[in-house]
Amino acid sequence: MEDFSTYYLCMSANTPSDAASKPFGTVFGDVMALAEFDGSAWSEPRMVGTSELVLHPGTHALHYGSSCFEGLKAHRQPDGSVATFRAHRHAERMFGSAERLMLPPPPVALFERMVADTVAANADITPDAPGSLYLRPTIIGTEQNIGAAARASNTAMFYVLASPVGQYFAGGSLRLAVETKLPRTTPQFGMVKTGANYAMALSVLAEAKDRYNADQVLFAPDGYVEETGAANFLVLADNTIITPPLSDGYLHGVTRDTILTLAESLGFSVEERPLSVSELLALAAEPTTEIVLSGTAAIVAPVGTLISEGAEHRVGGTDTGTQTQKIRDLVTQMQQGIAERPTGW
Repeated sequence: MEDFSTYYLCMSANTPSDAASKPFGTVFGDVMALAEFDGSAWSEPRMVGTSELVLHPGTHALHYGSSCFEGLKAHRQPDGSVATFRAHRHAERMFGSAERLMLPPPPVALFERMVADTVAANADITPDAPGSLYLRPTIIGTEQNIGAAARASNTAMFYVLASPVGQYFAGGSLRLAVETKLPRTTPQFGMVKTGANYAMALSVLAEAKDRYNADQVLFAPDGYVEETGAANFLVLADNTIITPPLSDGYLHGVTRDTILTLAESLGFSVEERPLSVSELLALAAEPTTEIVLSGTAAIVAPVGTLISEGAEHRVGGTDTGTQTQKIRDLVTQMQQGIAERPTGW
C-alpha cells in the first residue's frame, strides 16, 4: 500500500458517526482502489489516496460521455467485520454497462478484488448499522482526443470510491408525479448506469418539483409504467408484487432482483408484467396496497401520493406499511449478517 501522506485525506476530521449524520454521499474515505487500461490490458490495481482527479481538458469522458458506474454497500457484521452485499451481481452489471458504452469491461474478478481492497482500507470508518459504507465503482474513458466522437476511447480508468453513509431515507412517504409522454432516457442504454441517463431526467424532475412539490417522477411513456429517475418501481398488492418486466430501456436493479428472489420466502407471489397508469391508479386506491421504490441506497422507500394529470391519488396502504417493512427488515438483516444469505450473496 502506498504512503498516503502526500494525499489530501478527505476523512481526517470525521468519525464514522459524524459521517453517517451528514448528507448521503458527501463524505469520502481516505483511500480507493484504482486501475488503468492502456489499450490492451488492465494494470494491477493499486491503492491511492482519495484526492482530486487530474484530467486533461480533452479527456474522452468529459466530451463524449464514456463513463459508467455502480453503487453497492458494505455493512458492519455482528463480529465487527465489514462485508459487501451481492458484489458479484454488481460486477456482472458493470461488465455489461461497459460493453454497451464501448468501454473496456473490467473482469468480474478485478471488480471484486478492487471492491474488497477498498472496503478493507476503509473498514475503520464504516458506520455501525443502520449506516454502511457506500461504494461507487466508476469507469471513465481517458483518451485525450476531442476528435474521437465517432469511436471509443482507447484508454480508461477504473476506481472504487468509498463513502461512509447513514440512512438514505429518513422517513415519511414520497410524492411521485407520473410522466406519460417523455421516457427517462434513450431506450438502447437505459439499462446502463451512466450519468447521461440521470441528467436526462433532471429537467422533468425539476418541473415536477416546482408544479407539484413532487419528490420524484415516475416515467410511464405511452401510459405504461417503467421506473423513476433513480429507482425501480414495485406495487405491493396484498400478497402480490407487481412490477414492469425488464427491458433495455431502464435499469436492471440489483435491489429489485433481491426483493423478487426473496418474494416467496416473504409470502409474496410475483407478477412481472406491463402495468398501465390506469391500472396503477386503481390499485393505489385499494386500502391495503403499498407502493415502493427500490434501490441500493434506500432498499425500499414508500410512495404515499401519485400525481397524474394534476390530480393527487393517495396510496391506500401507506399509513400501515406492513408489507414494505417486512421486505426492508429481511434485506437489512441479510446485509448485516443477521439473517442467512443465499449462496453467492
